[in-house]
Amino acid sequence: MKIKFLITLLAVISIMACNSSSKKDVTNPEEVAFIKQGQTPTSDTTFQNGSGVYFVNLKDGEKVQSPIFIEMGVKGMEVEPAGKIGEGKGHHHIIIDGSFIEKGKMVPKDETHLHFGKGQTSDTLKLSPGRHTLTLQFANGAHESYGKDWSKTITVNVEKPLEY
Repeated sequence: MKIKFLITLLAVISIMACNSSSKKDVTNPEEVAFIKQGQTPTSDTTFQNGSGVYFVNLKDGEKVQSPIFIEMGVKGMEVEPAGKIGEGKGHHHIIIDGSFIEKGKMVPKDETHLHFGKGQTSDTLKLSPGRHTLTLQFANGAHESYGKDWSKTITVNVEKPLEY
């Protein structure tokens, strides 16, 4: 009985190993997000040479309710916590109702300039009802902006919550 069980277990493991190695690895969050949206990173017109930042789960003009869960993505650079300045590395910032920060300028830190210096790629924001712009800005470890090419601005319409 134990031998039959071991043979069956080995067969299942072998099948799983064969199946997993023959499938394309789609664990890259950026790639998963684009597949969900039915596009590829290079088809997004906001990307320069296939690189840039983007909102994974929000679209320009989308109607949302507060609090808003936001996922941030980057293609062409690596996310790392603030503090170190590494070439091709940095972290996200969200600017509420404002525009991108010029390249080389420090991203301010206040209630409308949110820093994700621990390397976070998601957060929940509370916004008042109405129309808001959200600008995703990528910056280096010293919070110095990578400029317009590494920003993405969308508009969201925050609806009033349903009253019971």
